[in-house]
Amino acid sequence: MLTNPVVLSVLVMIVLCLLNLNIILALLISALVAGVSAGMSLGDTMGVLIGGMGGNSETALSYVLLGALAVAISQTGVASLLSAKLSKVVGNRKAFLLILIASVSCLSQNLIPVHIAFIPILIPPMLALFNRLKMDRRGVACALTFGLKAPYIVLPAGFGLIFHGILSDQMAANGVNVAKGDMWNYTWILGVGMVIGLLLAIFVTYARDRVYDDKPVIGMEGVHEAQSLTKEHYITLAAVLVAFVIQLKTSSLPLGAIVALGLMAAGGVIRWRKLDDVMAGGIGIMGMIAMIMLVAAGYGSVIRETKAVDALVNSLVTLVGGSKFYGVLLMLLVGLLVTMGIGTSFGTIPVVAAIYCPLGIKLGLTPGALACVMAAAAALGDAGSPASDSTLGPTSGLNADGQHNHIWDTCVPTFIHFNIPLIIAGLIGAMMLY
Repeated sequence: MLTNPVVLSVLVMIVLCLLNLNIILALLISALVAGVSAGMSLGDTMGVLIGGMGGNSETALSYVLLGALAVAISQTGVASLLSAKLSKVVGNRKAFLLILIASVSCLSQNLIPVHIAFIPILIPPMLALFNRLKMDRRGVACALTFGLKAPYIVLPAGFGLIFHGILSDQMAANGVNVAKGDMWNYTWILGVGMVIGLLLAIFVTYARDRVYDDKPVIGMEGVHEAQSLTKEHYITLAAVLVAFVIQLKTSSLPLGAIVALGLMAAGGVIRWRKLDDVMAGGIGIMGMIAMIMLVAAGYGSVIRETKAVDALVNSLVTLVGGSKFYGVLLMLLVGLLVTMGIGTSFGTIPVVAAIYCPLGIKLGLTPGALACVMAAAAALGDAGSPASDSTLGPTSGLNADGQHNHIWDTCVPTFIHFNIPLIIAGLIGAMMLY
C-alpha cells in the first residue's frame, strides 16, 4: 500500500507543506511524484495537470473577484464600522465571538448557501478586534472550518442536501439503497464529533492569549473608521445584498461579485480610476489562494489519471479480512488520503463508492452504517488539506495582514480538531448502526 502512487504523493505533499515549502510548489512536486510512480512520463504528467487546472477555474475567478469586492467594501469604512459595533457587543468574551463566527459560517452552508464568499468580506475588518482580544487565530480558523464542514455533513439543506444526494445516488448505483432524506439519521454522530472538536479548540487548545502586531490589512491602508452610516455605506450594503441574491439565483459567485462592483461604481462608491487599485488589492488578498485552487484541480486530475485510487481501495479487501472494525478504520483512512489529495469531499464520494459499497456488504455493514462510513470517509481530509477551500477560505481572511500561516495555523489545527474526531465518530457510528 505504501508504494501506491496516491499514498506516496499525498505523503510527499504533507511533508513538503509541513516543511513550509510554498504550497503551489508542493502540489506540483506531489503531482509529478504521483505521475512518475504510476508510470507516466514527466511531460504527460504536466500535460494532465495543466489540462485539469480548468476544473477550478470558476472557483479561482470567484476568489479574485470576491477579494476585489472585499477591498472595495473595506475602503468605504462600512466593514470597520460594523466591526466596531460588534466589538461593543462582544466585549472581552472571546469564546462567545468564536461561537458567533462558527454560527455565521454554518449559515453560509445551509440557510444562505454562499460558502466561503463571506470570509474575505467579514474577517479582515475584524482582525483589529482579534488583536485587541489577543485571540489565537488558530481558534478562529477552527470556528470557520467547522461551519464550512459540519452543516453539509449533517443537515439536509443547502450544500448538505447536495452532499446527501450524491451519497444516496452513488450508494444506489452500487447496490445499497439509502434515501436522501434519511441520510441525516446516520451522519448526525459525525456532527457530534466535530462539535466536540470545536469546543476543545475554543475552550482548551486555543483559549490562551496570543499576541499579534497591529499591521495594515491589504486594501484597508489609510481607511478611517466611520462614525455613522452614510449614503455610500447604504449603497455598499445594497450591493452586497444584490451579490448574494444573484449568487443564490444563478449559482454564480463571479457574476454576483461583478454586479456588486458595478453597482458600487455606478453609485459613486468606487471611482472609475480607482478600479485598478481595487482589482490589484483583490489579487493581493486572494491571488495566491486562487492559484492554489487551480493547481489543486490539476493535481486532482493527475491523481485520477494514475488509476491508483482503485488499486488503493481494492487493497483493502486483502488487508481487512473479516474484521469489521479494521475494515471501517481502513476505509476511513483511505478516504482521508484521497480527499487530502483531491481536495473535495463531494468529489471523493464517486471515487470510492464503487469499492466501498461491495466491501461494506461483504463486511456485513447495514446500509445506515455504510452511509455513516462513506460520509465520514468523504469528509475526512476536507479539513486539514492544503488544497481544500474549507482551509483556503479561512486563511484568505485571517492572513489579510500577513500574520497567519496556512499550514501551521489553519491546516494542522483543523486536521487535529476535526479529522481525528471524524475518524472516532465514524468508527463509533458504524459499530452502533451495525
